This record gives sequence, C-alpha cells and structure tokens, in this order.
Amino acid sequence: MNLIGKILTPDHILLDLDVASKKRVFEQVGLLVENTRGIARSEIFDSLFSREKLGSTGLGQGVAIPHGRARGLKEATGVFIRLKAPIPFDAPDGKPVQCLFVLLVPEHATDLHLQVLSELAQMFSSRQMREQMLGVDARDDLYQLLCEWTPHA
Repeated sequence: MNLIGKILTPDHILLDLDVASKKRVFEQVGLLVENTRGIARSEIFDSLFSREKLGSTGLGQGVAIPHGRARGLKEATGVFIRLKAPIPFDAPDGKPVQCLFVLLVPEHATDLHLQVLSELAQMFSSRQMREQMLGVDARDDLYQLLCEWTPHA
C-alpha cells in the first residue's frame, strides 16, 4: 500500500461535490473532518485558507493539493474530492480544478507529510491516473484506485 492509502479512508472521498469556489471546498472539508475526526471545522478551514493565501496549491492539469496543519489532529489524514464541475484555483496553467486531495497533518508534523505531498504530486502528474479518477463512478472503486496506485522509486 502507498502512503496515500494509509491516510485516506472511504468516508473521506467526496464524489461530484457541487461547489463553486475554493472557500466552499474548504468549508465542506471542515465539516467532514469535524464529523469524522472531531476537529473543529473552523480549525480546518482556517488552516487550509491561510496556506492557500501563501500561494495556490493548484498544480495544473485540473488538480490541486490543498494542505495544512490542524491543532488536535493525532495523525495525518486525507480527503479526496472530485467536483461536479471544475472551479478556478489559480493554478499555474490557469486551468480550473476538478480533482483535489486535501492533506491535513498534526500541528507538529514530521517529514511524513512531505513524502505524502511528493507521492500525490507524482500520482496527479500521470495523465492516465487523472483520467481514471474522473471516470470512476463508485466511491469504493475510487478508493481502491488511489490505494493501489504505485509511486515510482
């Protein structure tokens, strides 16, 4: 199993989320993490939003990896989101974003989160993988796809 599979759970996959802005995405992630991990939604939202102010986490090619540190979080956790329609994200190529992987790490995180970010960047750089993420209909199938993806050594 890859690092992504170790921090992602099926209940942290949102398919065809209908939102129109980064702000709304971060609000939905905050709500989800509050309900599943017990961390205040405002903590999650503020963490993601303040990181985004430093520079867009949009990678280009329709993908983004918003990330942040959250007080009270015991271990890294991920949320995969496929949006119903792409939204502007200030990505370097100017293209709107449809697939996001939100990475949340504890306040005093180790370099594990850097390894996860590296793995996510590798995964999202694969055109075939991006197309598969957009084509999968069921949450469990998408979870399996993400967990079985193999990073290059």
